[in-house]
Amino acid sequence: MPLFKTIPFNSTTQILVWKITESYQELLDTVVLNEKNSIRLAGMKSPLHQRAFLSVRKLFHFAGYTDFDLYYDEFGKPHLKDGKHISITHSHEFSAIILSDETVGIDMELQRDKIIKIADKFCDSEFQYLIDNEEYIRKLTVIWGAKEAIFKIRNEKGISFKNHIKVNAFELETKEAISELHFDRLIKNFKIYFEEIEGFTLVYAFQLNV
Repeated sequence: MPLFKTIPFNSTTQILVWKITESYQELLDTVVLNEKNSIRLAGMKSPLHQRAFLSVRKLFHFAGYTDFDLYYDEFGKPHLKDGKHISITHSHEFSAIILSDETVGIDMELQRDKIIKIADKFCDSEFQYLIDNEEYIRKLTVIWGAKEAIFKIRNEKGISFKNHIKVNAFELETKEAISELHFDRLIKNFKIYFEEIEGFTLVYAFQLNV
């Protein structure tokens, strides 16, 4: 389908979301890939991952870029040649990108019961404010997404979601939170924003320079 949603966050940041309904061939016929990414696509075994990969390139197009404007560093983090910050995510039938003049990260997750079983692997201090009610899974999904988004920003080996990234107490209605990273004598603060889309949670993080 066409572009699902655009979020003009501010004058220097935009978020674009794609709902993947096309076939692999329909997507492939409408994008042009650079040589490295053509090889990367051919090596993907999951049709879902292939379609997600191509849908991200469709988002590039709507943002005024092509696959030739993107490159990945040695750690696998995406960058744009014009210096604008970019982060990429996909989950099941959705993909999304965030573009900004600021340092940003994005993640999108399906809300599901499974997250309860793994909560103790990525939560620690957050259990102090989490309540086992109808918001439990939704809040856990925000926390997981926030930590994923922050990890994408820092992209440093050894960072533990549970031990190094803390999401402060928040309410779903506010659609925002504050998070902290304490790692290897480094302390960084992040502003988190989130919203729910058809049973998914979209989370994006900005590194605060304070």
